[in-house]
Amino acid sequence: MKRPLAGVRILAVELYGAGPYGTQLLAELGAEVVKIEAPSMGGDVSRSVGPYFLGEGDTAFFQTFSRSKSSLALELKTPEGRAIFEKLVAGADAVVNNLRGDKPGKLGLTYDDLKTIKPSIVCAHLSAYGRNNSRANWPGYDYLMQAESGMMSLTGEPDAPPTRLGLSMVDFMTGSVFALGIVSAILSARSTGEGCDVDVSLFDVALHQTSYPAVWAMNEGYEPERLPRGAHPSIAPSQLVKTADGWGLLMCQTPKFWDLFCTLTGRMDLAADPRFADIPARRAHLADLTNALDEIFMTRKAQDWSDLFAGQVPFAPVKDLKSALENPFVAEVGMRDIVAHPAKPEGLHMLASPVMINGQRMAGHRAPTLGEQTEAILSALFDDDENRTPPL
Repeated sequence: MKRPLAGVRILAVELYGAGPYGTQLLAELGAEVVKIEAPSMGGDVSRSVGPYFLGEGDTAFFQTFSRSKSSLALELKTPEGRAIFEKLVAGADAVVNNLRGDKPGKLGLTYDDLKTIKPSIVCAHLSAYGRNNSRANWPGYDYLMQAESGMMSLTGEPDAPPTRLGLSMVDFMTGSVFALGIVSAILSARSTGEGCDVDVSLFDVALHQTSYPAVWAMNEGYEPERLPRGAHPSIAPSQLVKTADGWGLLMCQTPKFWDLFCTLTGRMDLAADPRFADIPARRAHLADLTNALDEIFMTRKAQDWSDLFAGQVPFAPVKDLKSALENPFVAEVGMRDIVAHPAKPEGLHMLASPVMINGQRMAGHRAPTLGEQTEAILSALFDDDENRTPPL
């Protein structure tokens, strides 16, 4: 199987979510990602995040973020540990971390700290608020970013409190941007011989995700309002609809889709109704449109509507997580994976890599136990060296 990042070596001083999510994407694309974990701290804190435990120092949460990586048990703050770390830097492409913004400088993880060891080393930093500003020493988490970036004010029903997204999407997006920054900098370093610092923060990425509403607000004085049913701010219909057995989401983003919707549902009277003549008219009469849609959609189950539209009209049933995972289409595209794990004789069910190369998803393997690859890494590092330092 072709793995495009084969031959790339990344040293990761990482914990919890955003950083490990990004490096896992790289690991499953072939990069060798070595998690540097302090035994005195029990390693990555996510090894203890429940409620589903897979043995000592291992949880389903940890497996979600550290598949396909290696673990090196190493105390970075000791002279012996630092010496081993610097020897590893000489053979690495990147040193990455997702520590608080003031920590990389204190731990000597910046490009200025490491460039004398290897001028082409890439030093990547993922933090809550960035490294060189008044909030560098602030801790921060996904939900805080959703609050301060404006995301929560945009989410939820009009009469409900501001609502956070149901998943830690700021963590996942920041990890993805982090991975992009790392790969981009490594590509540059390999061609120029000069590395750099790469900085990504949860706050910056969260704010960046406000996207076109932010541009509207900055340039046109746009004041966002939350619309019923999660409706699109300008396009209609693009919203939740009631079905006979729950909810669906209809997105007629272009006039073509609205015309097809009216045809397939046998409701050409809606197409002829001046209130619904075009997108601005439908948006102006959103309440009337919603009532008309509910009248139609409540005559069938959500899956029946999906089968009827079959890709001609953009529509999806709103599924709970269990039914979403059991969707036959998930199996068709191979988005579920089974990974060998000693605590699960039948295998640990996981989500597969979202990236395909030549039509194939990258197969992953379980996340490592704490220090699982320490001996192998140090044996290779100190091969034929009489002064080999024992594993830490």
